[in-house]
Amino acid sequence: MEPENQTAVSEFTLLGLSERPEHQGLLFGMFLSMYLVTIFGNLLIILAIITDSRLHTPMYFFLFNLSLADVFLSSTTIPKMLVNIHSQSRAIPFAGCLTQMYAFHLFGTMDSFLLAVMAIDRYVAIVHPLQYLVLMSPRVCGLLVGVPWVITNLQSLVHTCLMAQLTFCAETEISHFFCDLMPLLKLSCSETHTNELAIFVFGIIMGISPLSCILLSYICIFRVVLKIPSAQGKWKAFSTCGSHLTVVSLFYGTIFTVYLQPASPTSSQKDKAAALMCGVVIPMLNPFIYSLRNKEMKAALRKFSNKATFSRS
Repeated sequence: MEPENQTAVSEFTLLGLSERPEHQGLLFGMFLSMYLVTIFGNLLIILAIITDSRLHTPMYFFLFNLSLADVFLSSTTIPKMLVNIHSQSRAIPFAGCLTQMYAFHLFGTMDSFLLAVMAIDRYVAIVHPLQYLVLMSPRVCGLLVGVPWVITNLQSLVHTCLMAQLTFCAETEISHFFCDLMPLLKLSCSETHTNELAIFVFGIIMGISPLSCILLSYICIFRVVLKIPSAQGKWKAFSTCGSHLTVVSLFYGTIFTVYLQPASPTSSQKDKAAALMCGVVIPMLNPFIYSLRNKEMKAALRKFSNKATFSRS
């Protein structure tokens, strides 16, 4: 039987990272800076890949999609957070809340799939170098990116449709800086068993599939590289994976650190920390990781910068 204090909810209140007034200015400045760096860095990567024909390869096609997903992922949460801090209004409409939830899970899950696809790309490049261009044809690359986009959209659509059918109680405060699945479910007066089952099933599929691809790819890569007789050859092979391994370590390291711990009264704070790391910090760091450790990308960015400077003069 449903509680009597249920009501038709038209908006929610996002409590954010801190309710203390003296923290708001610092939070606004910090997240505005991080957002601008994220957008500028990822757009530079995207433009460099588009304008430099030397980067029209499978590896950079996947990096292009990762940067694109990161731009959308950070834009899902940070602008709304900045508006809330600046206007001192924490309200978000019900439809806007569902849209934010849809987008965050779409682009966040897409990030993990793209990391898996990039691991497969490194596997083919190192284990089957002579067949690389045949195996990683434009059609195959399109499928490796297109199929995850369809799957992640389907996941987000299912979660959003199930959430839209729930009834919410008079309590509308979300203990988070954006609308996420579990905080919303805690506010519902309806039976949430179907939602929880969908979260579990999709969590297993979307979590294990990309991670399995990454692990299997690198197991095969390590087996092949360790057979290379010269230390220089081993280093050259591993160096092509350095940027990808760094991002994978940050992404999954955060998830394991936060979620592979016993439940505690600070679980909501852990959820916020994980969301901040995966949805804000890593998208900001990705352009630095992939440009600073990559000679081709640094050369392309330098070329693009020179073109932009010349066109202005």
